Amino acid sequence: MHRRDTKAVKVGHVTIGGSAPISIQSMTNTDTRNIEATTNQIIELEQAGCDIIRLAVPDMEAARAISEIKKRTKIPLVADIHFDYRLALECIDRGIDKIRINPGNIGGNRRVREVTREAKQRGIPIRIGVNSGSIEKELLEKYGSPTAEAMVESALHHVALLEEHDFNDIVISLKASSVPMMIAAYRLIAQRVNYPLHLGVTEAGTIWSGTIKSSIGIGTLLADGIGDTIRVSLTGHPVEEVKVATQILKSLGLRKSGVEIISCPTCGRCQIDLINIANSVEQKLQNSGKNIKVAVMGCVVNGPGEAREADIGIAGGDGVGLIFKKGKIIKKVPEEKLVDELMKEIETYEKEGLINAN
Repeated sequence: MHRRDTKAVKVGHVTIGGSAPISIQSMTNTDTRNIEATTNQIIELEQAGCDIIRLAVPDMEAARAISEIKKRTKIPLVADIHFDYRLALECIDRGIDKIRINPGNIGGNRRVREVTREAKQRGIPIRIGVNSGSIEKELLEKYGSPTAEAMVESALHHVALLEEHDFNDIVISLKASSVPMMIAAYRLIAQRVNYPLHLGVTEAGTIWSGTIKSSIGIGTLLADGIGDTIRVSLTGHPVEEVKVATQILKSLGLRKSGVEIISCPTCGRCQIDLINIANSVEQKLQNSGKNIKVAVMGCVVNGPGEAREADIGIAGGDGVGLIFKKGKIIKKVPEEKLVDELMKEIETYEKEGLINAN
């Protein structure tokens, strides 16, 4: 997989673009003015594996809260600004790491110049966020409806506004709720600029349906080598966004850290309660920092072979299971003890130095 060559942009201690790993973003759903709740959620998201977190800044009180939130957290923070350029200036003054705006809707060239001047002096990048639902009226008239071409033209217009003031620490997003439109828009913009791209399907939906849409849209572009940072947008707790984003990257071999669980679908040959066993193993390991591949297989057809490909795993039989380490059977265990024994062997495996913890 050859990644598109892009400009590198620093967001706090995280780099987006260049040769940097693809970063995971999410957004708090707390009231930013509630410093305690927002700080707690930021810490929770960071522990889940998030790299960059965006905060809604609807008014000056929220902007002023940024300084205290920054004191209590370590992860880079992004201020989500709409319409009022003064909120961007306040967030910059309060130590924010990145601004998300549309330069065309913050009040004219003079105000764009003020924001870019302050951002440039502090080394703060700006993300231009174009959504299919907020395309300018004149572009909608030109193209007849929201289209990938309209989104790209809008983004390039906003880029030009920043470049006019010699500002080029820019990240671009072109989000749509339509997966085909989103894919087309990113492919088009990737041919026009070398700025890093923030991928996402906006308003993707619930955890179930949104995961599918986001995986297809984001995953397709990443497989094309397009994309430098990603945000999965789900109607649910933002930790779920981080979990899905992490799995997308791991599925494409773009993130190696953490536990990878492989498990087979059930069929008529399965003679153990594989569904509950697999869910139990996943739950026990979901917050583990171990770099390990675990196989949970249900029968002797593919089970032993797949388990041998993993670092450690089980293959079920008639009420029993075999535990494998690096392809070697180490014990036979009754079904009711399988999960507990597997966990013990994983801990032993780590003590033997055969796996690493993050």
